[in-house]
Amino acid sequence: MSNERTPLITSGVCGLAVTAAACCAESDATPESNSETPSKDPRKLNTFFGVMVPTILSMFSIILFLRSGFVVGHAGLLQGLLMLVVAYTIISLTILSICAISTNGAIQGEFGGSIGLMFFLAKVCACGEYVLGLVEAILDVFGSDPDSSVSGGVHVLPQGYWYTVLYSSVILLLCLLVCLVGAHIYSRTAFVILLVVTVSLLSIFISSVAVKPRDFVITHQRPGNQTVHFNASYTGYNATTLRSNLASGYTLDYSTNSVMSFATVFAVMFTSCTGIMAGANMSGELKTPSVSIPKGTIVAVFYTFTVYALLFILVSATCDRTLLVQDYGFLQKINIWPPFVTVGIYCASLSAAMCSMIGASRILHALALDQLFGLPLAPAAVTSSSGNPWVAVLYTWGLAQCVVFAGQLNSIASLVTVFYLLAYAAVDLACLALEWASAPNFRPTFQLFSWHTCLLGILSCLVMMFVINPVYSSGSIVLLLLLLLFLHYRSPTSSWGYISQALIFHQVRKYLLMLDMRKDHVKFWRPQVLLMVANPRSSCQLILFVNQLKKGGLFVLGHVQLGDLDTLPADPVQQQYNFWLSLVDKLGVKAFVDLTLSPSVRQGTQHLLRITGLGGMKPNTLVLGFYDSCTPEDFFLQDTAFCDSSVGQGTEDEYNFGVDLPSLQAHFPPVRHVESPRWLSPEEYIGIISDALKMSKNVCLARYFFQLEGEGKDSKVDGSERTIDVWPLNLLQPGSRDYEDVCSLFLLQMACVLNMSNKWRHARMRIFLNVETESNDQGWVVNEETFRELLKKLRIRASIKIVPWDSVVQHHVQAAGEPRQALSEDFLSAVNALLMEHSSQAAVRFLYLPRPPAHRSQSQQYLAQVEAVTNGLGPTLLIHGVTPVTYTDL
Repeated sequence: MSNERTPLITSGVCGLAVTAAACCAESDATPESNSETPSKDPRKLNTFFGVMVPTILSMFSIILFLRSGFVVGHAGLLQGLLMLVVAYTIISLTILSICAISTNGAIQGEFGGSIGLMFFLAKVCACGEYVLGLVEAILDVFGSDPDSSVSGGVHVLPQGYWYTVLYSSVILLLCLLVCLVGAHIYSRTAFVILLVVTVSLLSIFISSVAVKPRDFVITHQRPGNQTVHFNASYTGYNATTLRSNLASGYTLDYSTNSVMSFATVFAVMFTSCTGIMAGANMSGELKTPSVSIPKGTIVAVFYTFTVYALLFILVSATCDRTLLVQDYGFLQKINIWPPFVTVGIYCASLSAAMCSMIGASRILHALALDQLFGLPLAPAAVTSSSGNPWVAVLYTWGLAQCVVFAGQLNSIASLVTVFYLLAYAAVDLACLALEWASAPNFRPTFQLFSWHTCLLGILSCLVMMFVINPVYSSGSIVLLLLLLLFLHYRSPTSSWGYISQALIFHQVRKYLLMLDMRKDHVKFWRPQVLLMVANPRSSCQLILFVNQLKKGGLFVLGHVQLGDLDTLPADPVQQQYNFWLSLVDKLGVKAFVDLTLSPSVRQGTQHLLRITGLGGMKPNTLVLGFYDSCTPEDFFLQDTAFCDSSVGQGTEDEYNFGVDLPSLQAHFPPVRHVESPRWLSPEEYIGIISDALKMSKNVCLARYFFQLEGEGKDSKVDGSERTIDVWPLNLLQPGSRDYEDVCSLFLLQMACVLNMSNKWRHARMRIFLNVETESNDQGWVVNEETFRELLKKLRIRASIKIVPWDSVVQHHVQAAGEPRQALSEDFLSAVNALLMEHSSQAAVRFLYLPRPPAHRSQSQQYLAQVEAVTNGLGPTLLIHGVTPVTYTDL
């Protein structure tokens, strides 16, 4: 079955990486499990039963009955309504983002998995909070200590911190049993629970009219065995009571013995708004999730806001402040029949706890399926035959059990609220990323959102987080950043794609359009290299070397596959990209890959020179391996990263896009004993060089680079022991004494660029000036001084070596009567001997490459001359530059 999803937030996106998958595209198959595939479609719930009912129950929870008076009593009616408006504004902005994402195609599994670990933690903490609230309500009626029981009742249950933990554990165990049986039980009973809660609410509103005013004496046991008594009143609807409750009156919270503030009260109140995704968490059971989630969530939020606002007004107009702040269970006292409220509290709290546990387990299950956190969460992917993630439920139950050790609802309210606000900010950020990425496939049917609403949602969540608790907020953000780093460096692959790639594409396209090649200036020139590679087994050292030579510029590995598309059933090149990209990853180089299909290498290279790159990022330098018949070494047999077959075993599909090490080795054929390029003639090779020069591309021919040491990632070669030798004179034309032509300066620039790279930073650069000392002309002295001044202006640090070569030039003179391209073997041998004498110990040599002959018939002769000059030298780069690259002004 298909498991394609749209990621909300992944590694490298806007500074966040917390999630697994989400919710946008999948087949109509049944939900995925690790055991058996259910034979029946579990999508049976409609909008009302699947979304509205669980959302309303989650948003009512314990806060509706036990903390409405707490909010109004401490904050006053005006600030209480302000808190309500702020809270619902935040969740409304998030709902717009949820609706946009959930209507962008079909939805599989749990939408909660789109938010990730932070939302999972928020759900776990909320589950523990609701259980603690339920225990508080139970002890309020059945607690054995009459002094600490503020509502009266049958006092049979022992009280104290450890008893609270015990009772909470029993209730959690009950929730666990229900969740292990399956979410369908909860969904079937949810409507009945909603009816009970609705009856309880109606009884509260009816009681405000039917119950007559009465007075109460409330007793609390303070620390130090101090008993405190309070006189409180229920006045019925009274204008004086309403006026006295308009302003705030923050005081001591008797449950935590700490003074309340706007932030602490808001934190408690906001937990009533955290159920907005309860219906979305059931998306796997919905008939039409993309329709039901937006419609049901919006209606449920509007309904709960209305109920909360009316309840705030009711209690502020009928109860004095003392009753509100000293007895959180006062609604039972002022009800026409107290069990109405008691049953409502129990049902609302228990259903909210179960809903949180179910939602958290689904999120954890989604994270485990996406394998984002490896082995620790791997068991959570296991499901029962009916598709219930029972292992994820056990994980959730265990963490919720830890939460109840807090002992009091108000103690953990701030932490729960901060986690939820951060999770909601992540949802808004996800939608903002999808909107800014301008991906064609992001076209939700829900249109009542924009990037403005997403951004406003993010800012409002972050602001309220720090208003509530700066310490918790900072800690949660640090946790989020740690998750970002973990997922970024772990870099797991997935079938649901990466929103980061869409964002990067959007930004890169924008900046490429801004990178205008007409504004290029020589002082900002950098090498942009196209390296043609026939077989990487014999070219890896050259690839690593060019990676150092690019100086932050474009680096493209080019390869020509010989063939004619007309005679083939499909393009063979497309299947090879993964192997080449895996090679790039294995070598650790920053390079692109461009492959082409062509009847000849020359024609294919022309294609790549013309079409590789975009806008101002196009190759300006072509690098070719040297055309000879020497036996190259197989790099795959030398480097341990390619020889160790155990590397990557067991995680291939997860990390390397389906290309494991054996597949990579098999794709590129072994180096033969003599790997002469039969598919490339000398004339075609020289033609490639000529084509590049005609296209105003610089050309570099690399010889003996398979002998280069110290380029690997784990190399321990000391850079200070290496030398870079530069011979800027055209050694095949001794009559030319111009050290400042474009080609010579380009050669100097390339050597300087190499010397600036990380691995070559400490290497010594030597420049050799060839002079004829036996002639009476002392112009070479002037040339030397001029050259030193040039190096100073160019800020090139190098030592200059004066090399007399009168004996070499004599051989050239003897061949003066022959055609220009005909050089005697003695002269070529003398030049080679001169290079061997002075540069045999160099790590790499930069030589002047003469322009190739115009006539095809002279190609072999030209190639033989260059081969003779560089024979046995070691790693050598022959360069012919056509681009002005040096600039002496600032």
